[in-house]
Amino acid sequence: MKKFVLMTAGPTQVRENVRLARSIVTTNPDEDISFCEYYKELCDKLSHFFHTKNPFYILSGEGILGLEAACASLTEKGDRVLVLDNGIFGKGFADFVTLYGGEAVLYTVDDKMPISVEDLEAYLKKDSNFKYATVVHCDTPSGMLNDVERICALLKKHHILTVVDSVSASFGVPLDVDKGRIDILCGGSQKALSAPIGLTFLGVSDAAIKAMKQRKTKIASFYGNILSYADYYEKKWFPYTMPISDVYGFGQALENVLEEKDIFARHEKIAKATRKAVESAGLEQYIHSGYSNTVTAIVVPEGISDKALLKKMREEYGVMISGCFDVLAGKVVRIGHMGENANVPDMLTTLHAFQNVLEEMGFSLKCDMANVFLKEME
Repeated sequence: MKKFVLMTAGPTQVRENVRLARSIVTTNPDEDISFCEYYKELCDKLSHFFHTKNPFYILSGEGILGLEAACASLTEKGDRVLVLDNGIFGKGFADFVTLYGGEAVLYTVDDKMPISVEDLEAYLKKDSNFKYATVVHCDTPSGMLNDVERICALLKKHHILTVVDSVSASFGVPLDVDKGRIDILCGGSQKALSAPIGLTFLGVSDAAIKAMKQRKTKIASFYGNILSYADYYEKKWFPYTMPISDVYGFGQALENVLEEKDIFARHEKIAKATRKAVESAGLEQYIHSGYSNTVTAIVVPEGISDKALLKKMREEYGVMISGCFDVLAGKVVRIGHMGENANVPDMLTTLHAFQNVLEEMGFSLKCDMANVFLKEME
C-alpha cells in the first residue's frame, strides 16, 4: 500500500506511540475493573483539559455518533430546536433533530462569516422558545470557526440547552466549557487529537442529564443513549463491550496532547503562515473571516478540476489533502493543519506539491508558497 503524506482535514496522521498503544495485549473490558478505572482517568483528563466539572464519556463510533447521540438523547416529538447554520455541518444538525421527531428551526446566516453574537441576541429577543440549540465550533468543510463560548453563554441566558460540535476544533483551538456554559460538547478521535478513527467523546452537563431523565418518552436509540453511560463508574459496567485497543490508542494520543504545553500556539502559528502563503500566491480562501487554526479551505481556481488536482497530488507527489462535498463539492480543497499534521516539514511538502500541480494545470501563482510559509514561521 502506497504511503501518503496525510494532510487532510481529518483523519490525521497518527504518531507511532499511539499505534503501538493499540497493540498492547488486552483483557476483557467487561470484566476487567482496571480498564474501567483507566477509562475513568481518561474521562477526567478530558474534563480538566476543557476546563469543566462536567463528566466526559468516550463512545465507540466515529465523531458523528456524538452529534446524533446528543440529539437522540435530548429530542422528543414536537420539541423546538434552534439549529445555528452557517455551514454544511451546522445545517446538518437539522437532520438529526427531525429524525428523532423534533422541529428544527434554522437560523441561517452567511456561510462565509462567523455567527454574530449580537445578531443572534436580537433574534432571541423575538423567539427563544427552544429546548436546546446546536452550533458548530469549526465547520470543517469551510474552515469556519464560531465563538461558541459567547454563543452558548447567550443561549443559556435564555434557558436554552446547548450542543456544540467541536469535532474538528478540539485540541487545536482553546475552549473553556464552563465559561461557555456548554451542555454537551462533542468531539472525535481522528482530528486534532490524532488518534485513529472510531471513537467519539462527549462532555455532558448536569442540566443535560436532567433534561434526559425528565423526558416523557424513552430515548429512541440504544447506541446513542447518553444516559446509558451516566452511572457506568458506580456500576463498573458499560452498555456494550468497549473497543479496548481503540481506547488505549486514544489514551496515548491524549497523553501526547497533554505533554505539549504550546499546542494551541503551534496550531495558530502554522495556520497563520498557511493563510499568508495562500493569499500571497493569489489564491482565495472560501471564508472571509473566522478562520479556524485547524483547516484552511481554498477556492479551486476557475477552469481547474478539483478531482484532477487531488488525484495529481496523490499519485504524482504522494500528498493527500481533502476535497469537499454538499454545496461546496468541486468548489474548494482543504488542507488540514491539525494535530500531527501541523508541522513545518509536512506543510512545506504539501505547499510545494500544491503549487506544482496548480502550475502544471495552467494556474500561475504570484509567489513561492513554501518560501512565504517559512518566512512567516520565523
